[in-house]
Amino acid sequence: MTGDNSNNHRGQQATGGVTERRRTPWPLMAVAAIFIIVPFMFWYGTWFGRELDDSEIEQYLREENNPRQTQHALSQLAGRMAKNDEVVRRWYPQLIALAGSNHTDVRMTAAWAMGQDNRAEEFRQPLRLLLQDSEPIVRRNAALSLVRFRDASGRPELLAMLRSYDVTAPVSGTLVSAHKEGTPIARESLLARVTDGEGNAHEVRSPLPGRIEKLTVIVEGSQIAIGEQLLTLAPDSNSVWESLRALYLIGIKEDLPEVERFARGVPGMSDEVRRQAVQTIEAINNRPSND
Repeated sequence: MTGDNSNNHRGQQATGGVTERRRTPWPLMAVAAIFIIVPFMFWYGTWFGRELDDSEIEQYLREENNPRQTQHALSQLAGRMAKNDEVVRRWYPQLIALAGSNHTDVRMTAAWAMGQDNRAEEFRQPLRLLLQDSEPIVRRNAALSLVRFRDASGRPELLAMLRSYDVTAPVSGTLVSAHKEGTPIARESLLARVTDGEGNAHEVRSPLPGRIEKLTVIVEGSQIAIGEQLLTLAPDSNSVWESLRALYLIGIKEDLPEVERFARGVPGMSDEVRRQAVQTIEAINNRPSND
């Protein structure tokens, strides 16, 4: 065969007339494997969709120092509760106990999980207690879950979900940074930093999802006092939709002005929200108990 075919010689070298392949050093292969396997194992271990067996649920519910795993177990319980799996009732005492966890995310998930079995009357009182939680996300989940019990005690919190939320300074000091108005915000997103008199930086993170509606303190470097309002968060579409769905079931005529605002249309809200508001108004007006 004549002619030069250089493409066939890429990645090869000739030594003493013998052509041999270049070998990838095994340490590089090991490093590459680590970069692929370790992130996958982390994702697999923390993905809430991964099925847990009963022994893993038992273990994870006791992982007080690993709230992510506890949440994973709670989400698995919630899924099985929604399917009327009677086996999971054995963990109900632990579920109730976790409503008093020191971790916000665990209390939040416990509040949601208890709403998946509205036959379990033992959940009603813990959920009512969570309406007094210091974190709004926990109070909201508790209010939504109570609706599953046809319990309207969380109605004030449901109405709060339709309104703007004020974020205040955790300490006195100097405002270091903040977002711009109109910025969409996820829960736990960094909103601002405040540097106290000793030079310590304190992060201000969003307790709720939403959108920055108004910055009260707009100049970086401003001096602020503890408890001073920093900004206002407008509610996100999903929270509004969930609230309207709940008020469809337990809302009263006193709630209509709040609901009607969304029926007319609110900037940034989806058509689904507007349609749900219309349906909620109809349900409230047709409710005999409101006459």
